[in-house]
Amino acid sequence: MVMAAGISKDAIGCITRHWIVRRMLLAQQVHRFIRLLEAVPPRKLTEEQLQRHFTRIKLRFNSLLDQFDIFADVVNQRSEHRTGVWIAGLDILAKDALQRGNDLYRAPPLMCFVERGHGAAIRKARTRLPGGDTNPVAIIQVPRERLVGSGIAASVVHEVGHQGAALLDLLPSIGRAMNQTRIAPENRKAWDLLRRWLSEILADFWAMAHLGVGATLGLMSVVGLPTYFMFRYKGDDPHPFPWIRVMISLAFGEKMYPDAQWTRLRQLWLRLYPVQERDAETKAIIGQILACLPVFTSMVLQHQSAATKGRALTTLFPIAQRQPATLRQAYARLQENTTLAPTLVFAIIGQARADSRISNEAESRFLSDILILWARKRAEITFHN
Repeated sequence: MVMAAGISKDAIGCITRHWIVRRMLLAQQVHRFIRLLEAVPPRKLTEEQLQRHFTRIKLRFNSLLDQFDIFADVVNQRSEHRTGVWIAGLDILAKDALQRGNDLYRAPPLMCFVERGHGAAIRKARTRLPGGDTNPVAIIQVPRERLVGSGIAASVVHEVGHQGAALLDLLPSIGRAMNQTRIAPENRKAWDLLRRWLSEILADFWAMAHLGVGATLGLMSVVGLPTYFMFRYKGDDPHPFPWIRVMISLAFGEKMYPDAQWTRLRQLWLRLYPVQERDAETKAIIGQILACLPVFTSMVLQHQSAATKGRALTTLFPIAQRQPATLRQAYARLQENTTLAPTLVFAIIGQARADSRISNEAESRFLSDILILWARKRAEITFHN
C-alpha cells in the first residue's frame, strides 16, 4: 500500500501489541504440551486426556487464525489502487465522529474497510473476538456501493455511534429512563418497540448530531427498498422497520435543526411510501409510534447520566455548528477551507445536497479529493513523527 492508505499509528500499535501477547501465550501452551509428551518418567495421562489438551490448543490456534483474518482483511484492502487511500480518509472521518466525548471516555482506534452487501456494520472495540479475546480496535464495515458520496458519512458515523453509545453507557441509562416514563396505555406497545430499537435509534441520532440533514438523506438512500420490506417488523428485531426509521430521524431533525426542509422530506417520504394502503394493524402501530415521538425525542436529547457527567446529550455534540443556515453559509467558502473537521465537511455537503446546490458528479469529485487529502496529511504527520 502507499503510505497514505495505511491504518493509523494507534490502530497498528494496538493490533501489534495484541498479537505479540497472543502469540506468546499460544507458544507457551504448545511448549507445555510438548514437555508433557516428552516427560521422563512419562506423566500417567490417558490418550483421552492428551487428546483433550491437544484439541484445546488446536481450537485456540484456529481462533487466532480467525482473528488474524479479521485484521488482515482490513490491511490488505489498503493496497487497492485509490480505494485504499479513500478508506484511510474514512478512518479520519470516523475518528472525528468519536472524539467529541474525549473528556468523558478514552476513544479506541478505529479503522474502516469496504465490503459487498447492503448495510454497514461495526465490530466494536473492547468486545469479544473469536476465542474470547478483547478486540483492541473498532472495525467499521462499509458497503462498497456507497463509495463515494455524502451518504457514506451517514453509514460511517452511524456505526461510530454504536461505539460511542457503548462508551457512554447510553443503552442502559436511557432504557431505565424509558421505564420510568409514563405513557398512555394505548401507546405502551409502541413505547416498548422504541426501547427495543434504542441501539439503532441512538446510532442514527449520533449521525444526525454530526451530519445534520445529511444523516437523514443517507438513511433514506440505505433503507429505500421495495414496499414489501418497508413496513415489515418483528417483535424481536433490534432494527426499526425502514419506513418508521426514517420518520424517527425526521422527528429528531425537526427538534435539533428547525427548518422547513423537514416538512418537505416528510412529504417526499410519504409520497414514496404511502401509508394508506397498509393493513389496519400496521397503521395502528405506526400511529402509536408517531404519537410517542415528541416525548421520546425530547427525553433522548435532554438525557443526563453519570457517564455524561450530568450533561445533556445535546451539549456533547456540535449541534449549533450544524444548523441549516450555518451550513448553507459555510458552503460558499468550502473550497477555500481545507482545515474544517471532517464531519463538518460532510454536513456542509449533505446540506447542499438537500438544497440541490451540488450535482452528484461535483459531490463525488469533491469528497474523493478531500478524503485523499486527509489521508495524505495523516501520512505526512506520521512520517515526520
